[in-house]
Amino acid sequence: MLDVIKLLPDSVANQIAAGEVIQRPASAVKELMENALDAGATQIDLVVKDAGKSMIMVVDNGCGMSETDARLCFERHATSKISRAEDLFAIRTMGFRGEALASIAAIAQVELKTRRKEDEVGVKIVNEGSVVKEQTLVPMQPGTTFTVKNLFFNVPARRNFLKSPQAEMRHIVEEFTRVSLMNPEIGFTLNSDGKEIYHLYPGNLKQRIVGLFGSNYEERLLPVRQEAERVCIDGYIVKAEYAKKTRGEQYFFVNKRYIKHAYLHHAIENAFMEMIPKDSFPGYFLNIEVDPSDIDINIHPTKTEVNFLDVKLVYAILHAAVRKVIGQHNLSPMIDFDESTELNNDFGTAMGMSSPLAIPNIPIDPNFNPFRKEFEPREPRWEGSFRPQKNASSGDWRLLYGERTDLAEATLETMEETKSNSQYLQVNQSYIVTAVKSGLLLIDQHLAHSRVLYEKYLKELENHSGVSQQELFPQALSLNLNDASLLKEMLSELGNLGFVLEQVNPTTFMINGTPSDAAGCDVVALLEKILDNFKLNRTDLQLDRKLNLAKTMAAQLSIKPQTKLSEMEMQNIVDQLFACNVAEVAPNGKKIYVILNMEDLFK
Repeated sequence: MLDVIKLLPDSVANQIAAGEVIQRPASAVKELMENALDAGATQIDLVVKDAGKSMIMVVDNGCGMSETDARLCFERHATSKISRAEDLFAIRTMGFRGEALASIAAIAQVELKTRRKEDEVGVKIVNEGSVVKEQTLVPMQPGTTFTVKNLFFNVPARRNFLKSPQAEMRHIVEEFTRVSLMNPEIGFTLNSDGKEIYHLYPGNLKQRIVGLFGSNYEERLLPVRQEAERVCIDGYIVKAEYAKKTRGEQYFFVNKRYIKHAYLHHAIENAFMEMIPKDSFPGYFLNIEVDPSDIDINIHPTKTEVNFLDVKLVYAILHAAVRKVIGQHNLSPMIDFDESTELNNDFGTAMGMSSPLAIPNIPIDPNFNPFRKEFEPREPRWEGSFRPQKNASSGDWRLLYGERTDLAEATLETMEETKSNSQYLQVNQSYIVTAVKSGLLLIDQHLAHSRVLYEKYLKELENHSGVSQQELFPQALSLNLNDASLLKEMLSELGNLGFVLEQVNPTTFMINGTPSDAAGCDVVALLEKILDNFKLNRTDLQLDRKLNLAKTMAAQLSIKPQTKLSEMEMQNIVDQLFACNVAEVAPNGKKIYVILNMEDLFK
C-alpha cells in the first residue's frame, strides 16, 4: 500500500491558516488596526471601499519598520512580541502570534509602505498571494500604510460567502468601534467610499463613547471604578431605563483587548436584576485590568475569548462594583430596614428635645368602610360567596363579595359610570364586555387594538398608503453608525407607513413627518423601539421585515391597559376587530377574547 500522508504546500497551508484568522474584511481591519496600536501610533486612519471587498487601507504614524522587518513580517509566526512560550503569559500587546499579516497576504494583494523616524526613506513591498512581487525604496512620512486589495481574490469560494455590502460594513464598523473605544487617547478616522463616517479626536473614555454612539449617551452613562489587589475595573454602565431588547452596547475588555465572556456578562445582568425587564439587556463599556499572568488569551484564533486564573473573584468584584454604582446613583432602594431605632432617639436629643422621639399613636376604626353610604345599615361580612345587594331587583347589578378588593372596587366604579342602557361595559379600564346571543363576550382592548392596527399597517406597507402628519418642529434622531445603517435600509417601508425621515449626516436623521396614528407619541422612542425589534428579528426576507415592522408599530401605538374608553371608542374597536382577517389571535399569538356562555354564568 502506498503512503497516503503528505505535507501540504505552503500556499495551501497559508490559506487554511488565513481561514482561521481572516473570515471577512472586518477581520483584516481588526488585525491591521491592532498592529497600528502596537506600533505606538497616536493617529490611525481607516479607509475602505466596497465594504472592504475592493480595498482596505490603514494609515498610522507609529514607529514603522526597517527594510528587513518589512520583508520578514509576512512570514508565518514572525513576531516581535514573544520569543519563548513563557512570554504568552506576559502579553501586553494586541498581536503576538505573527499570523495576521501572513494570513492576509495569502488571500489578498497587499502593499506595505513603512518608515522609521531615524530612516531617511521608507520601503515599499508588494505581496500577492504570499509571493513578494516588488520591493523598492519610497519617500514618505514616518509610520506605516497597509493597503489590502481584492480580498479572497484567489479563494473565490470564500468570497462568495461574504454578505451584502451593508452587512459587511456593519462588521467593519463594529471592529473599528472595539479597537477605538478603549483607546480614547488616540485619534481615529473612518472613511467609506469617499465619505468620512467617524472623526474621533483624542479625549477621555466618556467622550469616546459619545463620539461613537451619539450625543444622547452623554446623560445615559454612569462611571464604574473599582480597585482590588489583582483586579481593577474601569468604565461606564448605561442607566437601567435605557436597557435594550438586543445585545447592542455591551463591551468587555481585558487589558484593553475586546473579549466575549458570558459568565462575566451574567454578573452585570445579575446586578441589574429586578431593575430591567427579563427580555432586556443592560449596556456597559468596561475594561478589566489584570496581571497578564492571570489570564490566557491564546485559546482562540481571534483572541476574543480568554481564561481567567480566578474567574469567580473577577465575577464577585465586577458584580459588587456595578451594584455599588447603582446604589450611589439612587437607581435602587438602599434602605436598611433592620437599622436600630436608637438613631431616632439620638436625633431627638441632638435637637434639644427633653424627651426622645416616639412613634405617634393615631386612633383608627378598623370597621370603617369608605365605600359604604352613611345612610345604609352596616352589611354583615360575606366570606367566599357572592350575593346581590338589596336593590338588585330594581336593576342594580352590583355585587358584594365580602371585603371588596381594590380591583373589585375599580370594576364596580367603572360599571357604575356606564349608563344602564349601554351596549358595552369597560371592566378595570382594560376589558370590554358586551352581551352576545350565547352569553358574555370579554375582549382585551389592548390585544384587540393591536390586531386592528397590525392588519392596517400590513395593508399600508403593501399599498404604500400610509398617511403622514407633518411635524411643526422636526426632531433629530441620533444613532450609532450601525443603527443608522439599519434605519436607512428601512426608509422605504417607514415611508409607506407615513414616516418622513431625512438623513442629514451618516448618524443623524430629521423626523419631518409621522404616521397619523402616532400623534402625541414619543416618535424618537418609537423609532428606537422599531430598530431594537428589527435587530432582534433580523432577516433577509423582505416579507418578514414588513411583518416585524407592522408588529412593532401595532404594539407601540395600540391602546394600553388601564385606558378609559368612551362608548363610541369601545364600539369602534369591536367593529374593527371583527372586520379583521384574523380576529381571534393578537399579533403576539395571545387570545384576544373569550365568550362566557350561559352555563358558565349560571355556575
